[in-house]
Amino acid sequence: MGEGGVVKADKTEFTECWRTSWKTPYIMRLALSAGIGGLLFGYDTGVISGALLYIKDDFKEVERETWLQETIVSMAVAGAIVGAAIGGWMNDKFGRKKSILCADVVFFIGAVVMAAAHAPWVIIIGRILVGLGVGMASMTAPLYISEASPARIRGALVSTNGLLITGGQFLSYLINLAFTKTPGTWRWMLGVAGVPAAVQFFLMLSLPESPRWLYRKNKVAEATAILEKIYSPEEVQAELKMLEESVAAEKAEMGENGEGGTWTKVKEAVNNKVVRRGLYAGITVQVAQQFVGINTVMYYSPTIVQFAGFASNKTALALSLVTSGLNAVGSIVSMACVDRFGRRRLMIVSMFGIISCLVVLSVLFFQVSAHSPVISRADSIGFGRNATCPAYLTAPNPGKWDCMSCLKATECGFCASGGNEYGAGSCLASLDVVKGACEARGRVWFTQGCPTKFGIFAVLLLGLYIICYSPGMGSVPWIVNSEIYPLRYRGVGGGMAAVANWVSNLIVSETFLTLTEHLGSSGTFLLFAAFSTTGLVCIFFLVPETKGLPFEEVEKLLDKGYRPELCGGRSENPEGVKKANAV
Repeated sequence: MGEGGVVKADKTEFTECWRTSWKTPYIMRLALSAGIGGLLFGYDTGVISGALLYIKDDFKEVERETWLQETIVSMAVAGAIVGAAIGGWMNDKFGRKKSILCADVVFFIGAVVMAAAHAPWVIIIGRILVGLGVGMASMTAPLYISEASPARIRGALVSTNGLLITGGQFLSYLINLAFTKTPGTWRWMLGVAGVPAAVQFFLMLSLPESPRWLYRKNKVAEATAILEKIYSPEEVQAELKMLEESVAAEKAEMGENGEGGTWTKVKEAVNNKVVRRGLYAGITVQVAQQFVGINTVMYYSPTIVQFAGFASNKTALALSLVTSGLNAVGSIVSMACVDRFGRRRLMIVSMFGIISCLVVLSVLFFQVSAHSPVISRADSIGFGRNATCPAYLTAPNPGKWDCMSCLKATECGFCASGGNEYGAGSCLASLDVVKGACEARGRVWFTQGCPTKFGIFAVLLLGLYIICYSPGMGSVPWIVNSEIYPLRYRGVGGGMAAVANWVSNLIVSETFLTLTEHLGSSGTFLLFAAFSTTGLVCIFFLVPETKGLPFEEVEKLLDKGYRPELCGGRSENPEGVKKANAV
């Protein structure tokens, strides 16, 4: 028995979450209301992938400049880095509830700015504001849910945040499809993001602050009133007792008034052995989550589908629904499994699947490149010399050019053969009038990828990649970070890990298109496979199992030290939790 309530680490299951929530619906109300922060996170992640296709149509400078496309996508991530850092400070200073309310306001303003943008730089400002809101919500929502959940179902409830993230991504693709024929296309896609922010704001007004934060601030009566709505009477007393012991231990260590500022807490956290070991684990899983390349799929999914040979924007968006839908299903699987099989095991199995998929994707895209349709000089000149790609006309060896060579040239597109899409086609200047001339002949115009028979297999592999990612690396890193830090450092520790997540996200999203230009799609996916392998090794050696453990037991586990049994180390976990830490 501990801070999280009565714990039975070996018997926790998703069905227990259902039974408890049915008996005490207030718990699920808290989880779902706070989890809308995950919906905001997911919607923003997914919506830009489709909106970018139409932003490029409206602003030609965006279509011409890869760095501008990457900046529009990644500035939300840059804002999220700052938002996560601010969120950690706000969580400890003002509480979890006020942090979520503030995130909603900032996100709503950002959505309005993007919808009304008259130039790319205004879209970027809106993306930064939305990112601030997402960053604050990304680490606050799971923290709030965790602190309002009994330990026996904590993992399943925090997984609702992950479910809403993936649900938000799926919703964004549906909304993108709905507005493809509507005047304003991308403005509606981006502006609708303000709706869930407004909904959560009003829902959170009626909900309480985190009981653990209140107790830490000496608001014992308020904390007790909330705990009585969550736990049975005997569990409330046990919870209060463990909270009292935890806070007393902190004050004994830090001094009665040892609150300090944010930087003081950061230094204290780094110098504290238990927190430092928690940060090793928390930051490791957050960085690994991004460097498996997931947000190359979520931010650029339609573009990747076009790389695989599907030229139509609408077709690319429709096929992208496969990946986002599977991501949502995977989150449900995570909710059912995370408290049954454990956090560590799910992540390790997930990483093995991810690495396998990335390697096969790399091979597949290599085959796409190797079997690219050749360029017909006669067919290209047939559109008129001024319509032919200038780089192709001046190339020293145009006879060796294929579709891939054409698309790599500056401002050129490929007009597929009319009789056989996979046959010899034309390399033409990427101009609207030339594109129109190509399509007027009943031929397909390609600018991102080339016609290929392998395209459908690439989509299926992306789906398999998501199936491997979502139940493990998709949800579990946020669960681990919501429960691995001592109460006093939970806000700052979660904030530091969230910053690490968003910095990694920024690096990946800001470089993906550039990497594909220089390494090709095949080399880029192989690079992410190498990163994933490194992440797997780090998770194995640094991340302990926290399934079903009260927060005090997690502290004891980190204080004793953790060594994976496979490498010959001996388990130094508290008595009774050794089994939970086996892979």
